Amino acid sequence: MTQATASSGVSGSEDSVGAGCRYETPPASELQRLMWTKLGSSGHMDEVQPRIYIGDMYAARDKRALQGHNITYVLNAADGRFNVNTGADFYRDANITYYGMEAYDTPSFNLSRFFYSAAEFIKTALNSPDGKVLVHCVMGLSRSSSLVLAYLMIEEHLVLADAIKAVSANRNICPNAGFLQQLRELDIKLHCQTRCE
Repeated sequence: MTQATASSGVSGSEDSVGAGCRYETPPASELQRLMWTKLGSSGHMDEVQPRIYIGDMYAARDKRALQGHNITYVLNAADGRFNVNTGADFYRDANITYYGMEAYDTPSFNLSRFFYSAAEFIKTALNSPDGKVLVHCVMGLSRSSSLVLAYLMIEEHLVLADAIKAVSANRNICPNAGFLQQLRELDIKLHCQTRCE
C-alpha cells in the first residue's frame, strides 16, 4: 500500500528534500477509504492513541468530563472569537494547560504551518507525568485529526497511511481535501529524509 523507493537519477517526481529520492504516498482516494472504519458514530471525545484524545467543541467545554478523563492539556485547533473561543482562562480552575491555534476548516487554509508546533505540544503533554491531551476543533473530524496525524508522523515516525489506520480504528476522521494534501506532502518530506539521509 505505502511505497518508498530510493533511486538515483530519477527525474520529474523527485522531492527536493533528498536528491535522487522518491517517496510515494498513497493517493488521496485510497487514504480516504481508510478513514471511516470505526463502527457507529463518533462521540464527543475518543481516545485515539494512549493518552491522546480527539474531540469536538462540546468535549472542550465540558470541564467535568475533561477532569473525569484526567485531561491535563488541551490543544484547540479552532481557537478564536468566531470558532471555539475558550482560551487559557477558561481552563485555569481545571489545572489544564492550553494551546490555541486559529485555524479554519477550508481546503485553502495552510494548516501545515501548525504541524510542528502542535506535535511539540502533544509531545510535551505525553512527556509529563500522567499527561493526557485533548486535541479538538468544532466537530473533531478535520482540523484536530489532521494535527494528531501530523504528530504521529513527526514524532512517532509513522507513514501517513499507518497513522490514519491507527487513529480511525478509534474515531471516524475526515481531514478536508486541502489538509489531506498537506499531510501527503509532509509524508513525502519525512520519509524521503528518513530513507535518503
